[in-house]
Amino acid sequence: MQFDDDADLDTSEVQDVRGSRIPGGKATVGGGAAALIALLLGLFFGVGPDQLGLSSGDEQPAATPSSLAQVQQTCRTGRDANAKEDCRIVAVVNSVQDFWAQEFERRGGTYTRSPTVLFGERVGTACGAATSAVGPFYCPADRKVYLDLGFFEELRTRFGASGGPFAQAYVVAHEYGHHVQDLMGTLSRSQDGRTGATSNAVRVELQADCYAGVWAHHATTTKDESTGRPLITSLTDADIRDGMDAAAAVGDDRIQQRYQGRVTPESWTHGSAKQRQQWFYEGYRTGDMARCNTFR
Repeated sequence: MQFDDDADLDTSEVQDVRGSRIPGGKATVGGGAAALIALLLGLFFGVGPDQLGLSSGDEQPAATPSSLAQVQQTCRTGRDANAKEDCRIVAVVNSVQDFWAQEFERRGGTYTRSPTVLFGERVGTACGAATSAVGPFYCPADRKVYLDLGFFEELRTRFGASGGPFAQAYVVAHEYGHHVQDLMGTLSRSQDGRTGATSNAVRVELQADCYAGVWAHHATTTKDESTGRPLITSLTDADIRDGMDAAAAVGDDRIQQRYQGRVTPESWTHGSAKQRQQWFYEGYRTGDMARCNTFR
């Protein structure tokens, strides 16, 4: 995956609070077994930590701006995105949101942009306080995506994904798939408390995978406003394989087999490795969000 060196990055779409402190309150999940359980349950869940039992009670502190707000200082152009991981996330967020803004407009709707918050270790959100243990998530209460960049190393070492820049892009695009669902009113269907292979929770996750694939289909043709050219200039078959591999690595069956030694479909919340790959590829193959109706 390559970005246009001369494109300007819009860092206003990424809030960098790494190194900041949360004023008051604390998340109820820390290290050890509790953190692992939270990670397995919360990974790509699509809603905030309040739905996972991780909020800190009545207090829901907001993250304060960090003096180490690196992305605003160092992520200026596509050239920076080609060289630095955090700048790459900025570029992916820009590309994903440019696509959905144009797609909503094409369909006669209005897309509301959502910032990504980069944090380290723990963060306060409108959905409650959370630690890095919950993995990337989308909070519908404040319509923000939350991401600790350390998760990508976890994805490779703990979950066995091959890694690569597009594996990271898939994660970001999946979370913005939840934002699209939120805007369209379908995200709430996952919050009925039910689990299982045919539950709404699984259908919502698979649809977000499909939406990530739809963006990937259009990534090299979605024009950047600053240049009138696509921000992403190259997306290879190897990149798509990395995305497919990441999708499979976080399938419920893979995670259950690895950590409990058996597969229990009645407790699934995200879908199997095969399903996640299939729906991502369906979006990528067709480029049509109408083909992402996982509720049929």
